[in-house]
Amino acid sequence: MRFMTTSDKPDNVSETPAEATVERTGVAAQDWTKAAADPQYRAAVVDLLGALAYGELAAFERLAEDAKLAPTLSDKAELAKMASAEFHHYEKLRDRLTEIGEEPTLAMEPFVAALDGFHRQTAPSDWLEGLVKAYVGDSIASDFYREVAARLDTDSRELVLAVLDDTGHAGFAVEKVRAAIDAEPRVGGRLALWARRLMGEALSQSQRVVADRDALSTMLVGGVADGFDLAEVGRMFSRITEAHTKRMAALGLAA
Repeated sequence: MRFMTTSDKPDNVSETPAEATVERTGVAAQDWTKAAADPQYRAAVVDLLGALAYGELAAFERLAEDAKLAPTLSDKAELAKMASAEFHHYEKLRDRLTEIGEEPTLAMEPFVAALDGFHRQTAPSDWLEGLVKAYVGDSIASDFYREVAARLDTDSRELVLAVLDDTGHAGFAVEKVRAAIDAEPRVGGRLALWARRLMGEALSQSQRVVADRDALSTMLVGGVADGFDLAEVGRMFSRITEAHTKRMAALGLAA
């Protein structure tokens, strides 16, 4: 699942263990040509790129919608700039899918219903909720993809990490939300409840998407190449939850 590409790591959120400590062996030390000789691995990566590509396209659309809620012209322009960055990330993924002989729309199609459903269920009611969703909700997906990227071939890993690059939304969201809470402290309680809802929905949807795609789920639980074992899947989601708590603190909200 992918909602928006923000690296979204506040200063007190370190690299995940997957990024920092995994030794590059097996598939993670191979390039795409060699790794893709395994048809199940190839299918898993196509799923991953398809999910990311649709997530980027949806993020572009959502940021354009969120700009309508912006209180000032400068805020509106800032979101427009971020939307443009999301679309460029989508183009990179679309071009990569084409390059490896896959039809981008077919690769994205399996993820449309789940991602659209998530966005319908978590439509923000105002500007601040939109910022919290972009910063907190989308970051959960970013953390998940970084964990997976550590176990991809070198070419796929480089692309995935590139499209998870910060579009500038992280610092922008933190500044605006903290200023709003300082001005009206009771806003913090409402936004904290909203962020907890986002956390639950995002994790639930991520697990559902993976479970529905055999190649992707098999890769994650170690059935393909250098995937996670079941215990590591649990630890991965614990790390994602911990990073969420730190981001909530960066916003001045209780987890």
